[in-house]
Amino acid sequence: MADHFKAGEIKDIEHRLKSIFGGSIGNLVEWYDWYSYSAFALYFSPVFFPNSSPNAQLLNTAGIFAVGFLMRPIGGWLFGSIADRYGRKQSMALSVFIMAIGSLIIGLTPGYKEIGIAAPLLLLFARLIQGLSTGGEYGTSATYLSEMATRERRGFYSSFQYVTLIGGQLLALGIQLALQNWLLTSAELQAWGWRIPFFIGAILSFIALYLCRHIDETAAFKAKGTSDKKTGIAELIKYPKALLTVVGLTLGGTIAFYTFSTYMQKFLVNTVHLSKEQSTLLSFASLFVFAIMQPLFGLLSDKIGRKPLLIGFGILGSICTYPILITLSSATNTVFIFFLMIAALIIVSGYTSINAVVKAELFPAHIRALGVGLPYALTVAIFGGTAEYLALWFKNIGHETYFYWYVTACILISLILYITMKDTKHHSKIED
Repeated sequence: MADHFKAGEIKDIEHRLKSIFGGSIGNLVEWYDWYSYSAFALYFSPVFFPNSSPNAQLLNTAGIFAVGFLMRPIGGWLFGSIADRYGRKQSMALSVFIMAIGSLIIGLTPGYKEIGIAAPLLLLFARLIQGLSTGGEYGTSATYLSEMATRERRGFYSSFQYVTLIGGQLLALGIQLALQNWLLTSAELQAWGWRIPFFIGAILSFIALYLCRHIDETAAFKAKGTSDKKTGIAELIKYPKALLTVVGLTLGGTIAFYTFSTYMQKFLVNTVHLSKEQSTLLSFASLFVFAIMQPLFGLLSDKIGRKPLLIGFGILGSICTYPILITLSSATNTVFIFFLMIAALIIVSGYTSINAVVKAELFPAHIRALGVGLPYALTVAIFGGTAEYLALWFKNIGHETYFYWYVTACILISLILYITMKDTKHHSKIED
């Protein structure tokens, strides 16, 4: 009997890990496709906006990046509703398929010289499609991983959402490093090599789609499926406190994350004046360490709770953001620059490692994916998606430090919520 119990227990662990891996792979590919745009913008922005200064080219490209975020609330609503009504894995599979289409469009679109204004318009269309997909992925993925995890290790397992999210960035940067240093010349990369990662992303998306279709549905959704509880916006607005909590949780965290991950590569080139190759290498190394930190912080939250980590991020982010960015802007030693980047990412890990599980723990199963995804997507569209654009705009008008204070202020606002909210580890709706 004991041996049988142990075998059953081992089988359950294997089954749970397989499901979490399958759910995470889709997230990794989604964010690889999403981040490839940002990572290779330094190369393809002249192709779509040739008659501009380098900074204006990046500004136009960042503008399309920001517009793509406008579709994320629609994606959060659409795919969150699908996940709550038809299942988490169905929603994840559909969002991955749509992301593949967006990547193919970017990879195949001719430049401005060939088709004129149609080139940036097609780029915009592809980003809108990808924004729709990514907007739906977050809430569904956060819900799936949180529901698949055991109560004692929910922080640890759900932290893999950001492991795979950062893994997508690492994969994009790794491909960029390979293309820059070993496979192509700078001229080839500028002319056509930047298209390669988008074709790779489309292929990976179809692989992830296959994996998503072969994972199990969560027990929480199956249990919800036997109830008569409603889903959708009308049901969601019955939870105003939880909705506002998601917005407040996300505000400072998303701006900090996009500043020190997505935007950092351009910051190192435009402000610190490193080469593109140095910027890519430093970004890759720092994000690799960042990914490793996520499950460690997740485990810590399982021990001491979610709230202490969020408060730690809020306090340190409010105090250290301006000094880190102002010091980085004038730094010349690459080792020193690397450790400053790591310091910033350690601070941000207090948010990224657990934000998914905290939000999932706020809502009951019948409205969880929509409750996590929609307010998160709205907040990211308004603040996270515009972070890079605002940073470049402030730099363009000669007041770059205004952006440093803006990030600090947003983290401070979130800190107020972190201090006043309940610790979701001890008040989780997932147990309900």
